[in-house]
Amino acid sequence: MSKQDFYATLGVDKGADEAALKSAYRKLAMKFHPDKNPGDASAEQKFKDINEAYDVLKDPQKKAAYDRFGHQAFEGGGFGQGRGHPGADFGNSFSDVFEDLFGEFMGGRRGGGAGRSAARRGADLKYSLNVSLEEAFSGKEETIRVSAHASCGDCHGSGAKEGSQPQTCPNCRGTGQTRMQQGFFVVQKTCGNCQGAGQVISDPCRTCSGAGRVQKDKTLSVKIPAGVEDGNRIRLSGEGEAGVRGGPTGDLYIFVSVNPHQLFKRNAENIYCQVPILMTDAVLGGEIIVPTVGGKRAKVKIPAGTQAGKQFRLRGKGMPIINSSRVGDMIIIAEIETPVNLTRAQKDMLKKFAEIESKSWSPKSSNFFSKMKEFWGDLTD
Repeated sequence: MSKQDFYATLGVDKGADEAALKSAYRKLAMKFHPDKNPGDASAEQKFKDINEAYDVLKDPQKKAAYDRFGHQAFEGGGFGQGRGHPGADFGNSFSDVFEDLFGEFMGGRRGGGAGRSAARRGADLKYSLNVSLEEAFSGKEETIRVSAHASCGDCHGSGAKEGSQPQTCPNCRGTGQTRMQQGFFVVQKTCGNCQGAGQVISDPCRTCSGAGRVQKDKTLSVKIPAGVEDGNRIRLSGEGEAGVRGGPTGDLYIFVSVNPHQLFKRNAENIYCQVPILMTDAVLGGEIIVPTVGGKRAKVKIPAGTQAGKQFRLRGKGMPIINSSRVGDMIIIAEIETPVNLTRAQKDMLKKFAEIESKSWSPKSSNFFSKMKEFWGDLTD
């Protein structure tokens, strides 16, 4: 049976460049890989075909010969036996392709492993900080204490006793991984001798027992900006865990929580405050003094006829906005206070007022009862 055209096998045009060939191969190799199709003979054959096609087309010399002579270029010595034949070096060729395609699932590609695995970045740390609304308004300088791994001062983070150095792992030769080839498949796993570090320490530092790090407490000063909001995160670069074997230090993230306030409620840069207003002030008008989140006082003029829920906006009396010169507003919400514990004289005065009250003085009430009468007129027993 004649072989299928290599370009057709990969599903690309004859003029496909290296990137297109590699992309097509990746997709097909993932689809027909034997591990994903156990016991499927047709998938296994397809997997072999696409690897043979890619082995030829990824090599400029082989590709040029194939474009000119087709499959005959590799038959009967046409292109030359040995390394020229598409299958002659298939084991090594496919190993490279396989590592390139599946390396991320096997701990990385070969080569350069010791540098990446021996030195690792330290972990990031999280610290929760609670502040009051007043502190969030004005900002503050806070001192915190955290416990983290720091680089060992005696071995300078190497883990080896002073005067000695870590040695290249003889088992993995510094790669941090061991490789085992089964047919044309290559299996990689973390080296059990050095645990992936690529190095072994024969004479460990006594202070850190070879870890290169020691646990320490440290005190830090944190600047909380004015206007900070609940859930904001502050990053202190390089204040996290020390890196392993000379790796960079992680960061410290401070998560800010703003405590609830007994008078004020915050919505972004605006502050809301519900203020009780005397019934007489609501009816006749007046002036009240209210506190602000900044610790000062502000006057609010109450116009005659103020209804419950009426809002008064005090410009620039809210929260600062981070990285801006703008400031939010304070919103006063009127709560009309109904008198209680009235004296007999006060009750008599209110009764007289009720007797002479005109419904036109109560627009909401008048409108409601007017609609209610219309509603009742449509009802039947």
